Amino acid sequence: MNKETFQAFIEVHQQEITQIRNAACALHQSVGQTYDHTLPYGYHLCMVADAAIAYGHETIATEEDILPLVFGAYYHDSIEDARLSYNDVRKLAAHFMTEEQALTAAEIVYALTNDKGRTRSERAGAHYYAGIRSTPYAPLVKLCDRYANTRHSQQSAQSDNAANRHMYEVYSREWPHFIEAIRSEETDQRFQLPQELIQATEALLTPQF
Repeated sequence: MNKETFQAFIEVHQQEITQIRNAACALHQSVGQTYDHTLPYGYHLCMVADAAIAYGHETIATEEDILPLVFGAYYHDSIEDARLSYNDVRKLAAHFMTEEQALTAAEIVYALTNDKGRTRSERAGAHYYAGIRSTPYAPLVKLCDRYANTRHSQQSAQSDNAANRHMYEVYSREWPHFIEAIRSEETDQRFQLPQELIQATEALLTPQF
């Protein structure tokens, strides 16, 4: 889809998108979740959704998929961190879109939910990435998530935040494996990764401190 058509849809449906954003932010606030210990978790959710909105036109197949994509970006951590079930997510999505669209949205969120595990590698292992690669738009939202985390950790690391410097180094080390792990062999554009977003993330991974 061309960028102009995509952005025109976003503008027309700004009211629904704002409602989705506000509901997602309120959900994470209700369970006391923060980002980087001090920021409201909505800060991260908005960064992920902003990236999906900025780069989604490269991947989106039809206008009917835009709201599910945006919802998936805002709610991508809702099962893992905010105590929702898959059915909860699907029912919430149905307040903003058709049942078919709600299913697409819920599948994105489910695919991005980490597996049970004691370590980072166990929670995001082969099974987890296989689920992302086989779910429409999940590779895109996962890349938006990594872009947002990398951007924040890079900016904070420049201010001598030790924890964020560590995470920035983790993201740098993981990048070659990560990008291949989410790259689907499906030819359907819904599984593809926006090249511009890949390049934007790689630019953040060039040390600047």
